[in-house]
Amino acid sequence: MKKHILFLTIGLFLSQSIFAQQQKEITVKKIWQDYQFVGKSVPGFNFLKDGKHYTRLIDDTSIEQFDLVSGQPVKTIFKISDIADGQDFPDKFDSYTFSKEEDKILLETDSEKIYRRSSKAKYYVWDSANKDLSLLTEGDKQGYATFNPSADKVAYVVGNDLYYKDLASGKITQITNDGKTNEIINGSADWVYEEEFSFAQAFHWSPDGRKIAFMRFDETEVPEFTMTNFKGGLYPEYETFKYPKVGEKNAVVTIHIYDVATNKTVQVDTGNEAEMYFPRIVWTKDANQLCVFKMNRHQNELTLLLADATKGSTKVLMQETNKYYVDIHDNLTFLKDGKQFIWTSEKDGYNHIYLYDMKGKMKKQLTKGKYDVTAFYGINEDSGMLYYKAAEKSPLEEHLYTINKKGKKKKQLRPESGVHNAQFSSTFDYFVNRHSTVNTPTTYTVYDNDGKLVRSIEDNARLRQIQKEHNASPVEFFEFTTKDKVQLNGWMIKPPNFDATKQYPVFMTLYGGPGSQQVKDSWRGMNYWWYQMLAQDGFIVTCVDNRGTGARGEDFKKMTYLQLGKYETIDQIEAAKYLGSLPYTDKDRIGIFGWSYGGFMSSLCLLKGNDVFKAAIAVAPVTSWRWYDTIYTERFMRTESENPDGYKDNSPVYFADQLKGHYLLVHGGSDDNVHWQQSAEMMSALIKANKQYDSYYYPNRNHGIFGGTTRMHLYNKMTNFLNEKLKGDAPNYNE
Repeated sequence: MKKHILFLTIGLFLSQSIFAQQQKEITVKKIWQDYQFVGKSVPGFNFLKDGKHYTRLIDDTSIEQFDLVSGQPVKTIFKISDIADGQDFPDKFDSYTFSKEEDKILLETDSEKIYRRSSKAKYYVWDSANKDLSLLTEGDKQGYATFNPSADKVAYVVGNDLYYKDLASGKITQITNDGKTNEIINGSADWVYEEEFSFAQAFHWSPDGRKIAFMRFDETEVPEFTMTNFKGGLYPEYETFKYPKVGEKNAVVTIHIYDVATNKTVQVDTGNEAEMYFPRIVWTKDANQLCVFKMNRHQNELTLLLADATKGSTKVLMQETNKYYVDIHDNLTFLKDGKQFIWTSEKDGYNHIYLYDMKGKMKKQLTKGKYDVTAFYGINEDSGMLYYKAAEKSPLEEHLYTINKKGKKKKQLRPESGVHNAQFSSTFDYFVNRHSTVNTPTTYTVYDNDGKLVRSIEDNARLRQIQKEHNASPVEFFEFTTKDKVQLNGWMIKPPNFDATKQYPVFMTLYGGPGSQQVKDSWRGMNYWWYQMLAQDGFIVTCVDNRGTGARGEDFKKMTYLQLGKYETIDQIEAAKYLGSLPYTDKDRIGIFGWSYGGFMSSLCLLKGNDVFKAAIAVAPVTSWRWYDTIYTERFMRTESENPDGYKDNSPVYFADQLKGHYLLVHGGSDDNVHWQQSAEMMSALIKANKQYDSYYYPNRNHGIFGGTTRMHLYNKMTNFLNEKLKGDAPNYNE
């Protein structure tokens, strides 16, 4: 018997040794330099108007048409070699846009990114019928070149002024002439609108192509911010732009409508109120009627105005008020009959879909229940069916649904657990479903509008094999109840050879901002592999969504109003205490990491939870809301003068003297969003309190801190910091 036990033991030892030899190592270099763990993705589909074909940019040199059902190429729509000899064109192009009838194409070349959504480029117009190429305009690069519906004109922005070109005559008309850097912007958004209202192009052709509605930003009185870039010269380069911080003046925004035939512009009457926002302008189906979103500075009152495009006069279509704030979205769809529109709202406590008439009267609430609709994809007006996504089954999952205009015949399109994201063809006959779970990489599949399988595009089988080869641990979901009787959701990754009799250090990751979610049954992307690497290094890796996060209704999301950081920090400290109480964790070795809002949170947790957290990493953190922008901050906090306690009680910079653990502060020197000022002020507070900290700064890097070897450099530092502070015997000078 002893001999059999000996052989069994030797066999187990040998099998474990062989497994260890076969198992491949996850490293920061593999993740962030070699990019060995990047899954295959499928770019967004450029559906053609027939709903059965789509196009792709191939090798930056040609546009190919494919059959959606078979996936086979049908024809080449454009290739650079089609261009006649003697016509000047680069050897590649970056993107393209079809005209409404798909007979002309705008080719974008030499594009240059400005901020998160803004860019400029050189544009060419390709006439498919005549095989003719023309440069849109000589001189400076253009922004947001856009065909009118009949494709005989193209509007664009240059130097903060709006222009259009008549393609038949070649004549260029300058619509505005007062554009000036850091003073007047016509047709494109200023920094804060671009960042917080999520758009850069601020002009739109009317449905008949005879008018252009545009926004004008007078930012003359907006305070300036300057970033310093170091690029090898004797002196640094300075980048100055308008950035309204809390309580400061915003740009004065006006709405205008230009008539191509008369060459005249009218200003839309938006009222005499001061301090208003105009987060959207949208044409209705009536070519003489523009819808203008008008919102007060507190962002708790939204009015939809209907503007007469000839006179500029307005009338109220609908108003919505909220005791907290109104979220701005793009879920406004005017129906073809000109009598109704679709809208989404949280007015019953959850985000749902509503049908209104053009007098602003609600006709029907189309979706109901204690769940949030998380995306509205549109309506097939021929069938009367609407398509949307909702977290109906669980805040952790999102599923695709269809329902009719009467709020009936509701149907779930796919049964698989996890998170689904759809892109529908222009006729709604088919959709491409992007589906994943927290343990399964994203798959891309074509279905018909009943949810029946048509074909698989990409299943990422290779990435699933890489998971096995690198012995990836399963991500497990859990929930717990806080002392405030709040049930919170989380996920956890345990080391591959997990031993419940051991006590492991805990690494918590978070974001935690309003409406966000990190705890979802969806693929976590590149950080998934870093978390797996840390688990293989002996960490319990975990994440918890605090109060204020999304997909759990308005009250859960907006209960942090006027107190950003307060309840979120309480919940994360509670989560750390819960995790530290588990028999296989070491409560004295808990660290936390976050980026942006997450950096704000990780800083607060380490300071206010100094008896719970041993270490924290804060990347590009907000350290006081008084240094952040107007639109975002005031939406949740109002101004500092209106809410002094909310600012003082929840900003890390005021709690520097409470630091006891290890703190790593990271920031990009050219962060136009959360300025390096935030970390500089935090350092000053720490120094004043005689507290030791670690810091890493990345010159010329923006909020994303990437480019070249930057990400690998950063993740190596963070990994080393965690191993040293939570696993090693690093001295703690703040004890």
